[in-house]
Amino acid sequence: MSVQWRKSTHSGGADDQHCVELGRLPSGVEIGLRDSKDPDGGHLTLSGAQFARLIEQIKRVSAR
Repeated sequence: MSVQWRKSTHSGGADDQHCVELGRLPSGVEIGLRDSKDPDGGHLTLSGAQFARLIEQIKRVSAR
């Protein structure tokens, strides 16, 4: 099973240095997070709960 990576809608154009892609990993439970500028550079693996906590933290920081 190959991973279908999706780019964040918050990622900008070609000059954006902070592009992120997400993909559901073959286990079907874990989520992969990688730099879209370096797709062969590996990825961070998060459980669904870890990913949810990461998103909540990002929302809190962004709201400041």
